[in-house]
Amino acid sequence: MITYILRHGQTDYSKQYLVNGDPSRAILLNEEGVRSCRQPWSVVPLHKVRTWLASEFPRARQTASLLMGVPIPDLVVDARLNELDYGTFEGGPFREYAAWIETHGGSQCPPGAGESLRDGIRRMLSGVHAVLEYPGPRVLVCHGLLVSVLLWHRDRTRSEPLPLFFPEAPCAEPLSVPDDLLLDWIGALLADLDKGKPQDTEACCGTAILRAGHRSAVATFDAADHSPEKKEPPHA
Repeated sequence: MITYILRHGQTDYSKQYLVNGDPSRAILLNEEGVRSCRQPWSVVPLHKVRTWLASEFPRARQTASLLMGVPIPDLVVDARLNELDYGTFEGGPFREYAAWIETHGGSQCPPGAGESLRDGIRRMLSGVHAVLEYPGPRVLVCHGLLVSVLLWHRDRTRSEPLPLFFPEAPCAEPLSVPDDLLLDWIGALLADLDKGKPQDTEACCGTAILRAGHRSAVATFDAADHSPEKKEPPHA
């Protein structure tokens, strides 16, 4: 079976490289984002999709609804697929968050955040793993970082370690992954994340993983969203 994984459509935040890790903010797709979701897809047999999944963020749920053509009463919403918690960087330029990460590393929690970059990726991968429990084919609408990590792993060489920054993922372009291959990717990436993980990150980041880790619910599409998405800094 196959899972189609994609970043939500473009928003004004993502267009300006502003970060939004708070799902309660009603940020929706902009005109380009809406238009991209209404273009016919030849790569995804939408009429055969059995399960639609998305993060809690309105922009992800809106993208799923637009792709389906109608509101989705049985959309599976899983908080493990959420965007990163940016803490005090919320709403600001991604470059400011990136500069902090470059100085402090991906295993440290930014000020006011409940998770580090690395633990956020680990949480997202746990959400992708849970997706495989649902009937396929599946469409999973998530955020730029998760898609960027998966694309990087697909194209990596064996000698490449997990980087601190990843190339920016395109909006609303599906990545098609068979179940057995997706399991291999998740296992390899989790192993990379566990290599040399500092023990002192557990105290600040464990709570966020537990909080988001097991909240999965069926929900009807509900309003807005838009957000940042990560652009690889020129120096990264």
